[in-house]
Amino acid sequence: MGFLAGKRAVVVGLASTRSIAWGIARAMRDQGAELAFNYQNEKLEGRVKKMAAELDSDIAMPMDVSDDQAIESFFTDLNKTWDHFDVLVHSVAYAPADQLDGNFIDCVSREGFRVAHDISSYSLAALAQAARPMMANRDGSIITLSYLGAVRALPSYNVMGLAKASLEANVRFLAFDLGAEGTRVNAISAGPIKTLAAAGVKGMRQMLHKVAEASPLKRNVSTADVGNTAAFLCSDLAAGITGQVIYVDSGYNIVGMSFD
Repeated sequence: MGFLAGKRAVVVGLASTRSIAWGIARAMRDQGAELAFNYQNEKLEGRVKKMAAELDSDIAMPMDVSDDQAIESFFTDLNKTWDHFDVLVHSVAYAPADQLDGNFIDCVSREGFRVAHDISSYSLAALAQAARPMMANRDGSIITLSYLGAVRALPSYNVMGLAKASLEANVRFLAFDLGAEGTRVNAISAGPIKTLAAAGVKGMRQMLHKVAEASPLKRNVSTADVGNTAAFLCSDLAAGITGQVIYVDSGYNIVGMSFD
């Protein structure tokens, strides 16, 4: 019996088996959790339902996190099947492609800034609000995904770094507000991983090489590494941890200078 046995988890943002969301969902299922998923649009419906079935779930419903009515409808419909759940996974981030190409000062725009913050940060608060009635007083957990660009200036990450900084502040404020109801809120700052979403990030190959070369563990992390950490953070084993950003990056974030 796994350490998430008896718990129910909603995973928001699964779109590919080459994703951190898949690594998290698989780790949670391996530890005994029941799972539910969203899909953003009809194009992704079949793919997400197939992945859900692979993880013994028949719950996959539409929800676009940029639409408040869609968020409300998702949890209203979920409540018809589950009267409660224990874990909310937020694996959602987006910035327009033109915001990630070149120098921050040259490409940042008002609209790009708005979109990046809306989808990548505000959506966590919107989901937490909507999930609150079903999660309150269950000693549950909310988890989201950040990146080193939230606290360091990195090439081409640009406005997404600002959005991730907002997301990390979001975690702290939600943890402060929801702690009295027994809900913990944490983030995982994962190292670069060769996921489908990361394929469009400029310089990904160089990033992977640099982390493997300079990190204390001398390797890149995997979606399984992140998934296992998420499963732990959402379990009763981590009952005293909230408001934290946990780095899963082979220790790269601690390195100040490399002479290799």
